[in-house]
Amino acid sequence: MYYELLFQGQLVWNTQLLVTFICLIGIYIFLLIRFTKNKIYYKQPLLFFLGIGLLYLVVGSPLSSITQLSFSLHMIQMSILYFIIPPIILLGITECIYLQIVKIPIIKGLSKILMSPRIAHYIFAGLFLLYHLPFVLNVISQSNYLQNGYLLVLFLLSFAMWWPIVAPDPNQRLSRGHMKRYAFLSGLILMPARMLFIVTALVDAGENPFLSQITAHLCIPESSSFNLLPPPFNTKIDQFMSGIFMLGLHKVGLVMTVKLSNKVLIS
Repeated sequence: MYYELLFQGQLVWNTQLLVTFICLIGIYIFLLIRFTKNKIYYKQPLLFFLGIGLLYLVVGSPLSSITQLSFSLHMIQMSILYFIIPPIILLGITECIYLQIVKIPIIKGLSKILMSPRIAHYIFAGLFLLYHLPFVLNVISQSNYLQNGYLLVLFLLSFAMWWPIVAPDPNQRLSRGHMKRYAFLSGLILMPARMLFIVTALVDAGENPFLSQITAHLCIPESSSFNLLPPPFNTKIDQFMSGIFMLGLHKVGLVMTVKLSNKVLIS
């Protein structure tokens, strides 16, 4: 099955994205050497490299094509992209590097108009929910630029969501007590998006129209067969499990971020 996709040219490495990430890592190493006393084998640089590496695997490697073959694989990809990678990358940015970055005029100007993390949370949850509604996908999927732009906005918003927990600037991080309340609020805000697949998977009808429409427009490439993966993939069970995976990975992201911040960040 996967060999067929490979020969069709769908399972490929995104070399342009790879070069971009290598340049980004090079800039990070330069700033690290120039403005800090940290070595590249310290915890924070390793976390930054890990975050960029995971990001490339999720969006630039052949895995990005495979994860579009079913609901559950797609939701694992989305959850890692928004709930695991952003906090890891933020944890990898040292305070000294951050203070140098915000001195750049364009970055300094953007920082003044950025929305609050709570507002970013609400917008992210709303856009994420809309993205998985068939009638919205009918519009977005018509243009690769529109779809990629939509996902990029979600990715940027995810950094704003995690900012109060792992901001490079300790003055912008929440206290331990407020951090727990923020994590609880995060779960509530994202609950409608989490429950979307779970509830629709419980529809009693013999064929769930939501299931067939979203499969046609999102999880299955147009040039691929609907039978690439055997049951329970692309069934109600698969749709139900996608909601469970999102729920679990968001929780994993919260627990992982809090524990790593306790070890890496010094308030």
